[in-house]
Amino acid sequence: MPLQLEDYALIGDTHTAALVGYDGSIDWLCVPRFDSSACFAALLGDPGHGRWLLAPAGGYRATDRRYREDSLVVETDFTTADGAVRVIDCMPIRGDQPDVYRRVECLSGRVAMRSEVAVRPEYGKVTPWIRDTGRRSTAIAGPDTLTLDSDVEHRREHSDLVADFELAEGHHAEFRLTWSKPHDPPPRHVDVGKAITRTDKWWRDWASKCSYDGPYRDAVVRSLITLKAMTYQPSGGIVAAPTTSLPEQLGGVRNWDYRFCWIRDATFTLLALLDAGYETEASAWREWLLRALAGQPEQMQLMYGVEGERRLTEHELDWLPGYANSQPVRIGNAASEQFQLDVFGELMDALHQARVHGIPPDETAWDVQRALMDFLEGHWREPDNGIWEMRGDPRHFVHSKMMAWAAVDRAVRGVEEFKLPGPVDEWKQLRDDIHREVCDRGYDADRNTFTQYYGSRSLDASVLLMASIGFLRGSDKRLRGTIGAIADELCHDGFVSRYSTTKKSEGIDGLPPGDAAFLPCTLWLADSYLLTGRKDQGRQVFERVLGLSNDLGLLSEEYDTTQRRLVGNFPQALTHLALVNTAIDLHSGHGPSRRRSHTGRKS
Repeated sequence: MPLQLEDYALIGDTHTAALVGYDGSIDWLCVPRFDSSACFAALLGDPGHGRWLLAPAGGYRATDRRYREDSLVVETDFTTADGAVRVIDCMPIRGDQPDVYRRVECLSGRVAMRSEVAVRPEYGKVTPWIRDTGRRSTAIAGPDTLTLDSDVEHRREHSDLVADFELAEGHHAEFRLTWSKPHDPPPRHVDVGKAITRTDKWWRDWASKCSYDGPYRDAVVRSLITLKAMTYQPSGGIVAAPTTSLPEQLGGVRNWDYRFCWIRDATFTLLALLDAGYETEASAWREWLLRALAGQPEQMQLMYGVEGERRLTEHELDWLPGYANSQPVRIGNAASEQFQLDVFGELMDALHQARVHGIPPDETAWDVQRALMDFLEGHWREPDNGIWEMRGDPRHFVHSKMMAWAAVDRAVRGVEEFKLPGPVDEWKQLRDDIHREVCDRGYDADRNTFTQYYGSRSLDASVLLMASIGFLRGSDKRLRGTIGAIADELCHDGFVSRYSTTKKSEGIDGLPPGDAAFLPCTLWLADSYLLTGRKDQGRQVFERVLGLSNDLGLLSEEYDTTQRRLVGNFPQALTHLALVNTAIDLHSGHGPSRRRSHTGRKS
């Protein structure tokens, strides 16, 4: 059986990231970028698909694990019959090339250790050539060269590099794995111990800028560090997750590649960074948004590559059995070609919030927004695939229409509050038209709730966001009725599903039944309680989600309430963004959700 997601730690260098199991095995690493092919892919298969195990050689147990305070350096303690050791793992902030540093320290006794390095480029498909075994070994395959430097000699066993060694109390051994291009010069020597110390200091210095000082500071800082680790530093883009194809349902087919940047996350990201004191990162995210959007409005995508790439062709890797035998394993994402109306609202809101918070204006931002408004005016009545990237027929999703309203509302605000040029009277009329249609066609008066799409009786947790975008007042009975209906019908063991995916549901997403509770939606329920004056209920929901964090403070996208374990890509940016925003909302009467809700014109 594979490790559960809770058993993994994240390390990263702000270009890519790796997952390290509590058993000492690095089971996932893509180099040189988040969306590059994996050289360690055991996460989606078995050890033969690539991993690096560094652990005691005989029987042992992992007795403790922690991140160093406010850092992304992880320490794992192992105990054996003969003594105890500590394995320290990190990736230094990117210099010329990506590196993984590992250091073993013997804490007591004398412990036999084993290092097994199975490099398998192209997601576990390619077996490399191994050269120069000893204290420097090189694995070569096509465009990938991985160089292992270590204090102990490795020998070649089949296509792997293996070392058996012993450490006595007070002694240590250091390891460094470096990726390079085929014709790059060999990596220079590095003092791994000192490099780990520098990496630890870099993260602590960065975390010290956090302005949040509320009761959930540890969770907020850990989430912010996780988000920083999932940021592609050269562009400022933030990937939804550093993994692909971790299933939403164990053994199921809802397995997607999340190593890209979603416009959907734009406002959540901007507000979380700004409210936590990270204006530099927020500005970089705003700049990434504007660069990615270059082109015609009709060419706007719902997601892009880390540098703004548009071609994210989806295909399946049939040689990988998948995590917990969940197939298919996909790379690329076909949803990038869908039409999603809601992203116009997210983008317009994000750019508006940037102005409200005083991020220096960009000369092209308003021109981009004007072009988006021209497109939206002629297309808001069209059906779309919705926030959840439905692979069934397009529909008139209520959340999508709400976000179209938000887009127009923020355009009106741009004229009224910042004196920007635009046909404000026409936009006001358009705003009223959209609002009226949503309330007429997306609301079920008999049940006192907004529905998933026009004419449907199904519910969708995304409409919880109508409070935070300012679509309705917190006191509105329709909003309160919707919150109650979602809490009653989409909650299972206190966690919210996005929508119903049972056999009795309408099969709207074009996929077989089966989905877990969605953690961001659960936090949106907490926000909804806060925005309607029910702080105690909001806190209970928030702390329920917080309780699902693993021992290192990491969360995935979803939670399986039956098997009681995290599922979906891990760690998940949207979950950690929602956690930060809700924590700040609980601590302040002027948190991000409340201030965002005050932006809109409530009806």
